[in-house]
Amino acid sequence: MSVGLIKMWISFAGIILLFMAIGLILLSRYKLRGFFAGVVSVLAYLCFILGSIIIFYIVFSGPT
Repeated sequence: MSVGLIKMWISFAGIILLFMAIGLILLSRYKLRGFFAGVVSVLAYLCFILGSIIIFYIVFSGPT
């Protein structure tokens, strides 16, 4: 695989993590209560941070 193709797959993983973060935040705010809401929120924010780091890396690593 070429470098550009590998970067594409990595960026897809980052995008999926960002969408998972959105879904988990909505789930924790509107459907869950108590301890489970806190656990899901922490997981959502971890997905958001990891996805953001991946997208930041892909965008600022330059053209292939």
